[in-house]
Amino acid sequence: MKHVEDLLQSLFVMASMVEAKDPYTGGHLWRVSQYTRLLAEAAELPPSEVARIAVGGFLHDLGKIGIPDHILVKPGRLTDEEFELIRTHPEVGYRLLERHPLAGLVNEAVLSHHETPAGTGYPRKLAGKDIMIEARIVGICDAFDAMTSARPYRQGMHIDKALSIIEKNLEKQFDRELGILFLQLGKQGLLDNIMGHSEPGIPMQTCPICGPIIVVSRKHHTGDHVYCRSCGSEAVIEKPDGDIHLKATGQKGRAKDLEPNIDLDLIEELTKSASEHLIAPI
Repeated sequence: MKHVEDLLQSLFVMASMVEAKDPYTGGHLWRVSQYTRLLAEAAELPPSEVARIAVGGFLHDLGKIGIPDHILVKPGRLTDEEFELIRTHPEVGYRLLERHPLAGLVNEAVLSHHETPAGTGYPRKLAGKDIMIEARIVGICDAFDAMTSARPYRQGMHIDKALSIIEKNLEKQFDRELGILFLQLGKQGLLDNIMGHSEPGIPMQTCPICGPIIVVSRKHHTGDHVYCRSCGSEAVIEKPDGDIHLKATGQKGRAKDLEPNIDLDLIEELTKSASEHLIAPI
């Protein structure tokens, strides 16, 4: 079991490092993983499948390691050539995992989360139930988080609007049965404590100078300094009313301050939770 935990932890760290390339997606992997867990449970899948799919939700964007940073963080519309590069990330992630002992747990989530029921997705243009259930689940959750999270060129959508888009695109972009279950989760308020958070109990914080996400974790306290990896600005954490606020100090961080900040405590929690139920192929 310890061997499985070590392998899982290495994958979670690698995925977190890839996520750190994009200053606007802080917490995206955690949120997608949590949404997938809820949706897999709502679909009444066994605990081992729920755990496996939640791991796939965290690892689904591994292939973005191969996307140039200037495309990932581009503030405007992508060109056709740039979008074609973005579309390579499922296959890059699949190849990255190819010889990993746990690849069998998450291959389809990584490779097929952009396939659609109508057969218009990528990379293989699969359709309907030819798309494995883990990929159909991750596809819904990934799209929902993308719609409800801020990007350089737009603010995140209200939850009702995002859910209505999913509802309108059932059977085209999203699996009908799983999509209906996800809509029910949203209407029951079960997505609220995940949406807009970077980890349990921590609402996403944005740079007070330029807008991207500044990662704040549960280990941070009032008076701690944090840094924007986009503009380099320093901010201090304040909790005057119990809620987290960031106040710009007017200073810039040093190179060491701007290194990717991986929350190893969160990764350890995810690792232990997953390994309790996984049936690993090793």
